[in-house]
Amino acid sequence: MRKFSLMMKPEMSPAKFAPLSKPFQPDADARKLEGVVFDVDGTLCEPQTYMFAEMRAALGISKGTDILDHVYSLPTAEEQHHAMELIRGIERTAMASQVAQPGLVRLMEYLDERGIRKGICTRNFDAPVNNLLSKFLAGSIFGPIVTRDFRPPKPDPAGILHIARSWGLLRESTGEAGVPLSDEEQRRAQNVGASAADDLVPTQRGDAVADASGLIMVGDSIDDITAGRRAGAKTVLLVNDVNRYLADHENTDLVISRLDDLIEVLENGQL
Repeated sequence: MRKFSLMMKPEMSPAKFAPLSKPFQPDADARKLEGVVFDVDGTLCEPQTYMFAEMRAALGISKGTDILDHVYSLPTAEEQHHAMELIRGIERTAMASQVAQPGLVRLMEYLDERGIRKGICTRNFDAPVNNLLSKFLAGSIFGPIVTRDFRPPKPDPAGILHIARSWGLLRESTGEAGVPLSDEEQRRAQNVGASAADDLVPTQRGDAVADASGLIMVGDSIDDITAGRRAGAKTVLLVNDVNRYLADHENTDLVISRLDDLIEVLENGQL
């Protein structure tokens, strides 16, 4: 199942990415693909959604409560640490049974051959991510790897914008708040009253801010495609029986049924 009709926000460029099958030539109708950002659970590996029920049971919260929001809302650092360790324990157990998504290795080999940068933006902590990479993708370089330690998490776009900025992808601000913060900007933000929770600082027109419009965000959840769209990236949904309702979501640009479906799309400039 593929969806090739692109649904762009008005401020996003309608240009497709140039085909990777031939050397890039600047063109008003095609832009250069700067990199691909991946989610982990349900995207690089097959879904382990049973973990969420186990986590909520361990924390004593309902299905409608966001797990990380609950942890960060706890009143003391000790309570937050204890709750996070409960979650990590469940993830450590689950990572032993991680299964690679069909087409994983083939897609990553293709991106490496084409010289396309790869990043990760996930709500997992680092151990399951490192386990998956060492088990299935040893030697394939990903970076930056944005995990749970980075705040705010998806669906906020800050993690994807952090990756864009790390890759040197910048544009001139039109006066909106800038994300994410460098260490220097964090110190400046404290002086102007920016919130540490949202990692945003006021910017002046013309300031350099992260530009994710040359990126693709690949994921399997509403958080993934929302974060990607809010960051200004193109979004790809890896569809399954549980998330099929997202295929027609306004934030979904392309739907694929297995990871290596993306190869043909990128080769022919169909996104």
